[in-house]
Amino acid sequence: MDGLTNFLPIIIMFAIFYFLLIRPQQKKAKQRNAMLAAVKKGDKIVTIGGMHGTIQELSDDTVTLRVAHNVNITFDRGAINSVTSASAAAPAKTEPAKAEPAKAEEATEEAK
Repeated sequence: MDGLTNFLPIIIMFAIFYFLLIRPQQKKAKQRNAMLAAVKKGDKIVTIGGMHGTIQELSDDTVTLRVAHNVNITFDRGAINSVTSASAAAPAKTEPAKAEPAKAEEATEEAK
């Protein structure tokens, strides 16, 4: 019993470190890996260095971005920081368009 009470503060400190530091970093790494795996040709992205561009070609470890007319730059896939917008090939959601006419009706009712 005395040995357990000696190790109890160390066990509690490890649990605190796990829930406050290790676990959130693991979740963030999983989200980043999922984002990198989901990028596709036509997506608009931002690199870690702040370069904005559209993906023209993809391979397992490199990405070719179009940053201006006839200007393509090749980056490592890990250099992608975020996806700003998906490609036009992705299906558009129709629900927000339905919500706007309802708001217009409410505005005309309030004006009366």
